[in-house]
Amino acid sequence: MTDVELEKYYRSFEEMFRLDGWKNLMEDLKGSADTVNSVEACQDNKDLYFRKGQLVVMANLLNLESQIETAKQKQEDEEEQMELES
Repeated sequence: MTDVELEKYYRSFEEMFRLDGWKNLMEDLKGSADTVNSVEACQDNKDLYFRKGQLVVMANLLNLESQIETAKQKQEDEEEQMELES
């Protein structure tokens, strides 16, 4: 990915994170995660593994903003280091 494409990629995520819809989704996921994370509600092993998969997806979405910020910061640090070495 070129620097321009990467900047556009990060910018599109940042724009999405500012939307009310994204904020609403995050609030809904936080509330749903507590319900899904209940072992007591599991009926059998199949249900337990299904809930585990749901929690993985929820965690990825809930952590997406910080993951993107970390990746962007790492890229900026690498670029700065390359400039210093030049």
